Formats: sequence, C-alpha cells, structure tokens
Amino acid sequence: MSTENLQPLWQPDPERIAQAQITRFHAWAAEHHGAPAEGGYAALHRWSVEELDTFWKAVTEWFDVRFSTPYARVLGDRAMPGAQWFPGATLNYAEHALRAATTRPDEPALLCVDESHETRPVTWSELRRQVGSLAAELRALGVRPGDRVSGYLPNIPQAVVALLATAAVGAVWTSCAPDFGARSVLDRFQQVEPVVLFTVDGYRYGGKEHDRRDTVAELRRELPTLRAVVHIPLLGTPAPEGALEWSALTTADTEPEFEQVPFDHPLWVLYSSGTTGLPKAIVQSQGGILVEHLKQLGLHCDLGPDDRFFWYTSTGWMMWNFLVSGLLTGTTIVLYDGSPGYPDTGAQWRIAERTRATLYGTSAAYVMACRKADVHPARDYDLSAVQCVATTGSPLPPDGFRWLHDEVRENLWIASVSGGTDVCSCFAGAVPTLPVHIGELQAPGLGTDLQSWDPSGNPLTDEVGELVVTNPMPSMPIHFWNDPDGSRYHDSYFDTYPGVWRHGDWITVTSRGSVVIHGRSDSTLNRQGVRMGSADIYEAVERLPEIKESLVIGIEQPDGGYWMPLFVQLAPGAVLDEALLTRIKQTIREQLSPRHVPDEIIEVPGVPHTLTGKRIEVPVKRLLQGTPLDKAVNPGSIDNLDLLHFYEELARKRA
Repeated sequence: MSTENLQPLWQPDPERIAQAQITRFHAWAAEHHGAPAEGGYAALHRWSVEELDTFWKAVTEWFDVRFSTPYARVLGDRAMPGAQWFPGATLNYAEHALRAATTRPDEPALLCVDESHETRPVTWSELRRQVGSLAAELRALGVRPGDRVSGYLPNIPQAVVALLATAAVGAVWTSCAPDFGARSVLDRFQQVEPVVLFTVDGYRYGGKEHDRRDTVAELRRELPTLRAVVHIPLLGTPAPEGALEWSALTTADTEPEFEQVPFDHPLWVLYSSGTTGLPKAIVQSQGGILVEHLKQLGLHCDLGPDDRFFWYTSTGWMMWNFLVSGLLTGTTIVLYDGSPGYPDTGAQWRIAERTRATLYGTSAAYVMACRKADVHPARDYDLSAVQCVATTGSPLPPDGFRWLHDEVRENLWIASVSGGTDVCSCFAGAVPTLPVHIGELQAPGLGTDLQSWDPSGNPLTDEVGELVVTNPMPSMPIHFWNDPDGSRYHDSYFDTYPGVWRHGDWITVTSRGSVVIHGRSDSTLNRQGVRMGSADIYEAVERLPEIKESLVIGIEQPDGGYWMPLFVQLAPGAVLDEALLTRIKQTIREQLSPRHVPDEIIEVPGVPHTLTGKRIEVPVKRLLQGTPLDKAVNPGSIDNLDLLHFYEELARKRA
C-alpha cells in the first residue's frame, strides 16, 4: 500500500456521520436485531454478511417494505445459483416507488432536462396519475403478469412512467436507448418477445435531431409478438399507422392498481454487453431489486426526501434502472436526455447546478475528459448543493480523485463505485461515514461478502485476486431468459469456484478494508507471472496530453511467448514520434512495472467500445489471435464497427 494513501483525501465530519441514515440504521439494528453497537462500519458489515437473514429482515423493517402476504423466512435456500429470497411474500415494486405521492403530492418526483438545460418538473401526484392511467390501458390491451413490455426510448419522463406502469401490472420491463441500431435492439428484444413497444420518432443529441422512424418500422416488422406500439412524438411527427398515441393512454385520472406478485417475480430484463454471441438477457426480481436498491440508495448513497439524484445515463445501461429506483427513497430524480458534452465539456456540471443535485453520478471517463479539457467546475458553476460526486463504468484513476477534490470542493465525498449489470447494483463503493483514499473504493457493500481470491480459492489481502462474492445478494439474476437448464447462467459466474460468484474483475481488498479495482480479469496482462489490470495502464498512459485514449492487449503466442501491443488514439495535433514513444514507455516503466512496457505502440484511428461505453479488449484480443470478425464480436454491440477493421487488417498482416 503506498505511503501516499496513509492520509485520506476526505474525511466525513462528525455532524455528517451522525446525520447519515446508515448511522441511524446501525444504532437501530443494534437495539432491535443484535448488530454490534461498537466498531463502526467494519463491524456492521461483518454482522451483515455473517447474519445474512437478520440483516435483510432489518433492511425490510427499516425501510417499511410492504409485504401484502408475509414471508415464511428470509432465505429459503442460500445455495448459489438459485438462492430463494423471502419465499411466500408478495409485494409490488411500483407501489413502493410511488409512496411519496401520498405525503408530498405537489413536490417534484422528476426533474427533466434536455440539451436546452431548462428544467421541467413532474410532481409525485402527476407521476402517480400517469402510471395509474397507463397501467389501466396496458391491462385493457391484454397485458398480464409476466408479459414483456419494451421501450425504445431516451431518458425522458415517459420512460419512467412506462417502467412503473409495467411493474404495476406485474409485467416485465426491458429497454434500449434510441441510439442503438435495429440489429442491436432486435438481438435483445427478440429474445424476450415483447407484447408492447413504446417508442419515440427520434431523439436529439449533440444539437442535432436524429430521426428513428425507419428503425421503429423495422422493429415492428421483426417483432411478431407485438400487440401494440405506442408512439411518443419527441420530434413532433404524427403516429405511424396502427400505432397508439402516448397522450391517449396517459390522460385518465385513474388510481393505480398494483398487482401483488411473488418476491421473485421478474421485474425487468437487462442485457450484458454481449461482445460475443447474443447479449445475455439477465432477469432480476421485483423484491430482490426493491430491497437491494433501498439498501444501496438509502444507506450507502444516503438518499432521502430532501435529495436530488442525478446520474448521467441512458435507458440502455443498468444505471438508468438504478436512477429510477431513487424514487424508492422518496428522492427527486433528475433525467437528462442529451449529449454528456453539449454544448461544451462542462455540460453535466451545468445540469448539476441547474437542478441543485445533491448526488451527482457520472462516468470516470467524463471526469478525466473534464480534467483534460481544463474544465473548472467550482469556478464556473454553483455546485454548493452537491454533497457527493459518484463515478462508475470504469475505475476512477488517482488523478481523477485529485481533480475532483481540487476543482469541485475539498470537502467533497467522492464515491467511486463498482458493480455490474448482472446484479444492477454495487459490490463496493459509497459509505458516507468512511474516509476516502485516493484510487480506492471506500468498502464492500452491506450484505455483500466481497473477497479477493487466488486461483485456488484462498482469500487475499493487499494482493490482486479475482473479485468473488461468497454469499447470495437479493438482486442476483433469478435466471437468464431462454436458458432453460440454467447452464449459461451457471457458466457465466459459477464455473471457476463452485457455489461462489466470480465476477470477472481483478481487485485488491486492502488491509484497511477498502477496495481497488484493476479491470477485467479476462483481459488481464500477465507477463512473467506478474498480473496487472488494463485499467492501471490506461490511467498512466492517458495522463499524457498527447493520448486521447488507449487500448492494451496481452496475447499468449503459440510458441509460449507473449505479445503485448498498446494501441493509442492521439489527441488532435499530436504525432507518435520517437520522443512520444519514449515517454509512453518511460511512464509505464516508472509508474507501473518494467515488465509491462508494451512490445509495440501502434497508432489507431480510434478505440472501439460496447454500446455502454466499455473498451472492448477481449474481442480485439480474439481478432488479433486470428478469430474472424463475425465470430470474435457481436457487431450490434459495438459503438463503431468500422474501427474493428483496423485490428482485423493488422491481424491479417501479422499472420
């Protein structure tokens, strides 16, 4: 552990610790459920994983989860995969999401922002009314519990209404952002066979209008199970023939009717990046998401009725579902529909200012882009309401921590969090009562027995190992769609360590209890037995002003050798000359390890990503190993397929 990190970057003050909901929960759990009264977060966490049943029972009581039918016990079966949570219980997610409508009807539930950066509120009572109206119309269309309802929608209030109305009926929601092409959407929706499709005519992004009517027509042709298509005229065009108008379905003053469903009844389907083969269609449950998100948002993010929660996301990423769940804690959520950097790189800070966001979430990539673009958030915007800046999507480099601390506020809670679409939550990250150390996630989440394991299954401390979770979490998938024997689910997480969730990330659990994420373990750089995550390389290399983005791949050669190229996309005006090559190698040698200096540094036109913004390392590795493009990658899952032709051509030349 570096000496630099002995001193925390941020320490919550006593008042903040005392006021945090997790502090009050801890004291209450000690009084009512036998949690240890002393020992702070570490003791509470240990109790939460050792007394799993009691902990989750306490969560449901603390947040007043309304079971219309009581549960027989908390964990019917704790085996993974297949843990059974709260057997016998019935409830409804949407009912809990709309509870604040009875106590604060005229306050905003949603603050909706587009690229004009003007803010439009939707009150709790209006949200509840629209959900009631739409749920009744869905039932009239024959939608029944278990039917799938799909949305091809941007991050607009109609998407939230459609999700909640779907959940109210007991149907299963699934969504894609409208920047996804038809093939990508069909790869997802055809798996689940939706009966209703909510769609826009287009969207606005980067100051331009993007017409999607042709794509919508193709979706309608290729989804034969559709009984109804609902048209939302975002660009003002009339409904296509045979489609229903959104306004006609949401004008009635109808009290919502909430279908009471079993705890493990499916709530939504999310999709993994799916860089090879069809995307995994991950099914999570109404009850599992409800209790996991109450814990995560209420205790870890410390959100409540006085907060405003903004996370930059699209409906194609699990963070959108996570954002919507802010409603569970009575929090006002901020929906931004538009480019993250329009009209300039500081756009997201301007939205945080305009909406008075208290928790602002973004990607590590955006933070680093702001740093490179010389953005000064505190100087240029009023961010006095912002208590916490949270990041995810990739590890936040140490420079990102320092930049947020220096350029936003010294007394800023920086929450780097890590989880996955697979659980629609965080394994580790935000704890409002703990210090923040540069480059580290504060701690594993309550109820999550997060460990770092070596290949033999031995726990490691202060060493890099595989991220594993040794006990079930309520939001783990109940199954994958179209995986009748569960083999794909099992092989995705449980084939390495039987009965233990292996996520596919390299992590270090430090002796102080914090967590460091090093990147994906399936694209790890292993030179002469020394393993390093690709994120460590990116963090070092992309500090150089000439480097816009990079991609590093480690390839085992047939002769037992190891080829490790580093691909760099240069900043405008930069040249990959001898001087820059030397600086890149020197940076890696001095900051990381001489063993991980790349064998070649190759300029590329760009770095390909998944549609949710992750660099695609494994498919590029497979291309360079000679796998044909159509076998190495699912084309519909990539943001710019043309970029892959460069790597394909390079593989051809090397062969």
